[in-house]
Amino acid sequence: MEFFQQIILGIIQGIIEWIPISSEGFLLLVTSNFFGGVEIELFLRQALFLHLGTFFAALIYFRKEVKELINGAVNYKSSDPETKRTLKFLFIATIISGIFGLAILNFIGLIKITKIPLASASVNYLIGFLLIITGLLQLKASSAGFRKEYHLNNTDGIFLGFMQGLAVLPGLSRSGLTISSFLFRNIDETVALRLSFIMSLPIVLLANIALNFRDFVFIKSMFFGFLLSFIFGFLTIHLLMEFSKKVKFGYFAIFFGLLAILASVINVL
Repeated sequence: MEFFQQIILGIIQGIIEWIPISSEGFLLLVTSNFFGGVEIELFLRQALFLHLGTFFAALIYFRKEVKELINGAVNYKSSDPETKRTLKFLFIATIISGIFGLAILNFIGLIKITKIPLASASVNYLIGFLLIITGLLQLKASSAGFRKEYHLNNTDGIFLGFMQGLAVLPGLSRSGLTISSFLFRNIDETVALRLSFIMSLPIVLLANIALNFRDFVFIKSMFFGFLLSFIFGFLTIHLLMEFSKKVKFGYFAIFFGLLAILASVINVL
């Protein structure tokens, strides 16, 4: 890919990864309209590599939580119940996401790419409306989700794993799917936001190892795309987390929902 193209796509990936607008869908939209398009399998591999930039952004931003989880995994028997439940949740969700996502990738090769944007737009509409309804209910309710990390169970891991696996389809937002699913499971909004980003770390790393690193060829322009994805990802995740602390999560969910619906409209156009 050309140098300028990688810069543009890296910046887009860094900005959009954390909000309910599919980064893959938006990258595909930009690539198709401004850079002449690309074969879907090659595109997904390139988009996956750009995800490494936002992977390191999230890894550094949540370094304290990640360090605690790693220590908990190494000393699992002596870990506190909350850490054990979180680790078990991440393990189940990652396995389910990997298997389900891989099955979808194989299926993509059997259908026409033109079918994907329309289907994903419908799902994004649904996600958007669900987030708006959730936000309105939270604004009216005396309390929002009550479940914390120590409430996580196997059902949460399986359900969230499937939702995250769906996000392999260009046009589906991983953050939109996972955050709305956490809220559906009555997970506390702050926990939902944090876990949504943390659970992306293992699947992005494993997906790159499985699909990219075997045939990886270093290209200078790709490094700049990766670097800009990391820089903009780190800056925007910080802004998003700070924004979520300053407003009621009901308004935050409504804002997310409107973005998801807007993404659906753009995707169809």
